[in-house]
Amino acid sequence: MGAAMRRIHVGNALGAFGLGFTVPFLYVYVAQVRGLGSMTAGVVLAVFAVAALVVLPFAGRAIVRRGPLPVLLTALITAAVGALSLGLANSAATVVLSAAALGAGQAVMQPALATMIVDSSTAETRSRAFAMQFFLQNLGLGVGGLIGGHIVDTSRASSFTLLFAIEAAMFLMLVVIMSTVRMPRAPKVEGAPQAKGGSLKSLLGNRAMVQLCVLGFVLFFACYGQFESGLSAYGVEAAGISTSALGTAMAANTAMIAVAQFAVLKFVERRKRSRVIAAVGLIWALAWVAAGYAGLGHGSQTMATAAFVSTYALFGLGEAMLSPTVAPLVADLAPTGLAGQYNSAFALVKQLALAIGPAVGGPMGASLHAPYIVTFLLFSLGITFLAVRLGRQLTPVQNQPSLAKSRVVAQGNTPAEPVPANA
Repeated sequence: MGAAMRRIHVGNALGAFGLGFTVPFLYVYVAQVRGLGSMTAGVVLAVFAVAALVVLPFAGRAIVRRGPLPVLLTALITAAVGALSLGLANSAATVVLSAAALGAGQAVMQPALATMIVDSSTAETRSRAFAMQFFLQNLGLGVGGLIGGHIVDTSRASSFTLLFAIEAAMFLMLVVIMSTVRMPRAPKVEGAPQAKGGSLKSLLGNRAMVQLCVLGFVLFFACYGQFESGLSAYGVEAAGISTSALGTAMAANTAMIAVAQFAVLKFVERRKRSRVIAAVGLIWALAWVAAGYAGLGHGSQTMATAAFVSTYALFGLGEAMLSPTVAPLVADLAPTGLAGQYNSAFALVKQLALAIGPAVGGPMGASLHAPYIVTFLLFSLGITFLAVRLGRQLTPVQNQPSLAKSRVVAQGNTPAEPVPANA
């Protein structure tokens, strides 16, 4: 990694740390510590998500026009202001406005940092760069939640003020660090289509990108959107999973990512991306089968708990396979100069899935146990179907970048010609 990439990864880790540091405690802070009630707390959580949906379309255009670094610095300052004001807020109006600023700032960080990774990497190093990003994001979330949980005290509002003040200071420190980044320009992958303009119309005209967005929605809806809502509710209500066992399942997911992330990287790099994503769909289908056994089977409680924990572990394996696959593919589908717009569009799809997923899965997981498992088992199989279909829209190098090391894949019907390995 060069100096720029190291600083970008620091930004990814600290950004995720800030998210894990405060967001898990927002509900308790608003509802109990500030005494604003559960209704206001629910509005705050909704605003946090809605703010992301509102700003992401504009973020993509800004990244294309101004570059990812100025947009990132603006997002960091916005998030710092939102975090500090949230720690000092004591009315419903100020809490909602502060949460909107924090949510908008943190949402824009993601596509800005992803675009910086694209610009600081090559086709050969991009998968590893995004794998490192995913690893550091999970590490940051876990460490942030752990430290934040030891700082807060519901009997002392000042502990939450300290929490948000630390987060604000961290964002400002990150402004200083990221201001020193000097962005190189990375070469484009051979065979990537070139757009005639930077409009949304040109993005929607890219059939491969549209199919990837549909696939991405299903991925995030069927997995990430269920972790802390439908699947946990299903585990408690249908499988009788204790809170400690639920924590163990979450830990198994994180541990699997930590162990498998770089172990599967070489395997993933040498395979077609569409086939890797298709394999993830099958792995997640197996995970839902294990969840079904945990809640609908007739084994012992020990077996049910083991099956439920394995569900989260299998999800972690799939996540580790996706991190060096999906994000680099978004970058490789983007025409020259439009990586920011494509990253923002995909981030918007992700936010939509994460907003709808809990709303649909939560009630189903809590009460409609068998339909819940069948529904998301079918969604997982749908991932496999959509991935195979997407593969037909990709050029050989887009689908398997390792091919570019040994040959040039020509446009149209012109056959590929071998070139020397050091070309």
